[in-house]
Amino acid sequence: MSPHGRPKDSYRSAQHEGTPVNPPVRASRRCPSARRDGTAAAGRGLARRELLVAVGAVAAVAGATLAWWRARPAGPGPGPAPQPAVDALWNLRLPRPGGGELALASLRGSPLLLNFWATWCPPCIREMPLIDRFAREFAVNGWQVLGIAVDQDKPVLEFLARNPVGYPIALAGFEGIALSRQLGNDSGALPFTVALDAAGRVAHRHLGEVRFEQIAGWAGRPRTP
Repeated sequence: MSPHGRPKDSYRSAQHEGTPVNPPVRASRRCPSARRDGTAAAGRGLARRELLVAVGAVAAVAGATLAWWRARPAGPGPGPAPQPAVDALWNLRLPRPGGGELALASLRGSPLLLNFWATWCPPCIREMPLIDRFAREFAVNGWQVLGIAVDQDKPVLEFLARNPVGYPIALAGFEGIALSRQLGNDSGALPFTVALDAAGRVAHRHLGEVRFEQIAGWAGRPRTP
């Protein structure tokens, strides 16, 4: 999403702050200059009061905006993926790191966990061992896993040489962000994980780092071999 700050409370205090207004100077009948000074001071005081009113109005708007921000419902998760976009997914053929390509149609017919990631994305790297564990433990349920790297061939190859995983990886480059948006990732952030059922329909989506219990819950308890 970090997507992960909200406005501070300083907005609210601004609308209640007062600014002292200088009292007008009393002019003596014997001193015309004092009367002129008093009139000028009163004018300045009026101007300052008008300024305070304007500042107070701005602060009130800011305070109302802050109140709305705090009272708003929690932001929605990823938006729904249009079925035509999901159908088009199965027609893709993506290159594999080091050569060759993967036809997503070869994965159709079984539940599939798609994980959009990149080597330059720390939360993506942190969750990969959990996704690798999911691929091992839920294979008995017929689940397949595919990592789609929003990255280039060389950095992905180097990363996988140091951190191998047991599930296939395909390369989408930065066009992978557009692909993830079509599947409901409105913000275009990473990581983004999608679970498709055996019929090829989007069943679950999550933007951000996943927990193992979360994706395991999507799939149900693995059967005993």
